Amino acid sequence: MNPQAIKVACSNCNLRELCMPMGLSDQDLNRLDELVAVRRRIKRGDTLFTNGEKFTSLYAIRTGFFKTCLATEDGRDQVTGFQMAGEIIGLDGIVNDQHSCDAVALEDAEVCVMPFDRIEEISREVTALQHHVHKIMSREIVREHGVMLLLGSMRAEERLAAFLLNLVQRLNARGFSQSELVLRMTREEIGSYLGLKLETVSRTFSKFVEDGTLEVKQRHVRILDTEGLQRLVNNPAHCH
Repeated sequence: MNPQAIKVACSNCNLRELCMPMGLSDQDLNRLDELVAVRRRIKRGDTLFTNGEKFTSLYAIRTGFFKTCLATEDGRDQVTGFQMAGEIIGLDGIVNDQHSCDAVALEDAEVCVMPFDRIEEISREVTALQHHVHKIMSREIVREHGVMLLLGSMRAEERLAAFLLNLVQRLNARGFSQSELVLRMTREEIGSYLGLKLETVSRTFSKFVEDGTLEVKQRHVRILDTEGLQRLVNNPAHCH
């Protein structure tokens, strides 16, 4: 297939608002189109990059859903994050010029490959892009910090509530429902991410269902009481 055919123009991508800066001139947009070298398709279960691999590019997720994870010393898989369409993945590689985790597709996915040296080069001319890249990075830092706080101080119910609210909020920014979501990850992966055992995750889901907070059919989750979840997160009943 010729490269032109798969070369994607950011200017007519429907996710542009999410991963590209707003208010760019046509000229700047053309520069950005040069950024995206190719699109890559990743099959469910395959990796986009692995821990220790040389860092060359950032990836904008066009379709699909990923998890980032690390193998711990005792051979377990520690999930470090979940990324969805419209989000940028690969920022972990910037620090040491190599990726510090594995990125695995949880469903068939397509990404736009953005070589980092090109991003740096074009950002020098298109300041809006530079600001945007900084904003994306700081958003990631804030999110990671949020997860750390979540794991440091919360009971299982609070962790799961915060996790579901965060997912729904990110999906809602992409035009999806504010209350319904399909979980692309397993209960086990959620547990790994939230520092909870599988049975605790299942038990907490069941409790939310009994309380009338959620409706759960396998991976389909409907939030019936958003305010209830928010109360849990905002006023955690810490038992010291």
